[in-house]
Amino acid sequence: MTDPLAAGDGRTVEADAREALVQAARDLERTGNVGTAGNLSLRRPGGMLITPSGVPYARLTPDRLVYVTGQGEVRGPGRPSSEWRFHRDIYAGRSEAGAIVHCHAPHATALACLRRSIPAFHYEVAFAGGSDIRCAPYATFGTQELSDHALAALEDRRACLLANHGMVCFGADLEQAFTLALEVEQLARIYGLCLAMGEPALLGADEMERVQALFADYGPRPED
Repeated sequence: MTDPLAAGDGRTVEADAREALVQAARDLERTGNVGTAGNLSLRRPGGMLITPSGVPYARLTPDRLVYVTGQGEVRGPGRPSSEWRFHRDIYAGRSEAGAIVHCHAPHATALACLRRSIPAFHYEVAFAGGSDIRCAPYATFGTQELSDHALAALEDRRACLLANHGMVCFGADLEQAFTLALEVEQLARIYGLCLAMGEPALLGADEMERVQALFADYGPRPED
C-alpha cells in the first residue's frame, strides 16, 4: 500500500489518493470483512474521500469514491457510505487522523456483539494508544448518535469496537490505519481464545504506561 500523498510518476496527488483508497478497500478482505460491509476514508483538503454506499469493493473504481466536505456536503456524483458521519467527526476531532478504516472483521465483531472491550491482556493492546480498546455503546448505523459514541470511545485511542457492529481504526495514513485494523483483529482473536479457556491475567496500568512509552519510539527511523 503506497502513500497517496507521494505522487512521483507524473500523476496528480489526487489520482494517487483515489487509487490508494480503492486498493485499500479491495484489501479489506484481509481483515475477514465480507461483502460491502465496512468503509474507508482518506482526509483531503477541506474534507475527505470515502467509499460509496453499497458498491462491492471488487467493482470499486477511483471515480466512484465520494468527496464529502467537513460540513457534510457531498460534492460530485455518488452517495457516500452511510457511516460518513463518524469519519467526518473523527477528522474534525483528531488532527492526527489521516485515514480511517471501519470493518466487520469477525473476531472483533464477535467481541463487539458481546459488548466487551479488549483489556490489557497483552501488551500489544497499547498499539491502539491506551491500556484497553474500548467498546462504544450501541446505536443505529449511520446515525449521529453512533458517531458520538465512537468519538467518546476513541478518546486517547486510535481504535475502538462498536457494540453489535464492528471496529473503527485510524492512522496518519492508510497504511497505518489498515495495519492497526489487522492488529486489532488479531488481538480480538487471541482474546477470544483466552475467554474460551478462562479469564486471562491482565497487565497493570504501570506496565501499560511503560509499553506505550516504548511504542512511541517503536519502528524504523527516517534514516533507516
